[in-house]
Amino acid sequence: MTGRHQHFYSHILGRDTHAMVYGHGGKPVMVLPSQDGSGQDFEGFGMLPSCEPFLSQGQITLYCVDAIDRETWSNYSAPPRDRMALHERWIAFLTREFLPFMKADTGWQGRAMATGCSMGATHAANLVLRFPQLFDSLIALSGAYDASWLMYGYMDDLVYLNSPVHFIPNLSQEDPYVNALNSCRMVFCAGKGAWEEEMLRSLGLLKAAFEGEGIHAWVDIWGEDVNHDWPWWRRQMAYFLPKVMEGVRA
Repeated sequence: MTGRHQHFYSHILGRDTHAMVYGHGGKPVMVLPSQDGSGQDFEGFGMLPSCEPFLSQGQITLYCVDAIDRETWSNYSAPPRDRMALHERWIAFLTREFLPFMKADTGWQGRAMATGCSMGATHAANLVLRFPQLFDSLIALSGAYDASWLMYGYMDDLVYLNSPVHFIPNLSQEDPYVNALNSCRMVFCAGKGAWEEEMLRSLGLLKAAFEGEGIHAWVDIWGEDVNHDWPWWRRQMAYFLPKVMEGVRA
């Protein structure tokens, strides 16, 4: 499938941004790249075939955005607070500028989906968990959900906002926010193979937090041979996408 290169000027970031768009009509899906990645990675690492036939039949359109991780999470020489403040501006760009464009571009009236692999799963999960009024579907593959680990122990209010293992346990089951999350279809997956240690640790904490707050999410742990790598994410996407699109939750 041929994608189109989308330029989008962000007033929030004060810069031109870029995305790759695949599909025509249907539910808009925001695809977040792995750490330091670009909107071209989803195609480049062979993920598009996993999204058939939903793309060809006009059921989804993928909007694969560029990350700014090199200026935020990966910018180890900059003050952590400055890095997180810029990350929050990126989140505001995604939710207040780019998401409305996605919906207008597809003509979609409902909420959107978010997905990603590795750091892309971290970003996608944070978007859905923070903004369930904007997103109703999530496929998060091999993400890390403890932002203090990603920040080498640094924690402030902005890190907290992006750290589900910290903010989810502080919710109340009576909070309307929990009801909003329970209206979403959320899938979290990790393997037990190489380079998945932190993903398993933080996902275990997140699962316990969900259970404690009465939040429904499908947490699926795959086998010992399932590594933190694209071949497995291709298989996982092909497995989970039909179930999410059909409204199936384990």
